[in-house]
This record gives sequence, structure tokens and C-alpha cells, in this order.
Amino acid sequence: MSDREADRASGPGCHDGVCITCSDAAVEVTVVQLLDQGLAVVDTGESREEVSVALVSAAVGDTILVHAREAIAVVGESSQP
Repeated sequence: MSDREADRASGPGCHDGVCITCSDAAVEVTVVQLLDQGLAVVDTGESREEVSVALVSAAVGDTILVHAREAIAVVGESSQP
């Protein structure tokens, strides 16, 4: 098995230096935790990753659009008070 095949077999996440949030297309993810310095932990549906939310006003539970580990829009706000 090649290194590339081993990476893919290990499950979701980064493969060949490309993470789910670093692909050419922006992806929708859910904010699960806000961190200091404009960062957040998000749920991609396959894993959890740390991204920047410095350009948007995101809250825990919000659905955000992420490209290259940078949130570029809030597309669904949390229903939590």
C-alpha cells in the first residue's frame, strides 16, 4: 500500500496536504466552540477542525461557509438564545 493509499484509508481529514476546508470550494460547517484570537472549532461532518472566524460574527451552533480555513459568511444562525 502506498503512503497516499494509507492516508486515504486512515479516514476523513487531511489527504495529500488538502483538508476538507482547504479545497477549491467553500464548505458549510457548524461552529462547536469559539476560541481566543478569532478562532473556532468546527464540525465538518467528518471531523473537527480549527478555523478563523475573524471576518464574520459567528456563534456556537451557527453554520458558516469556510474556504482555506477562513470563515467567509454565516449562512445559518443558531436557534439557541
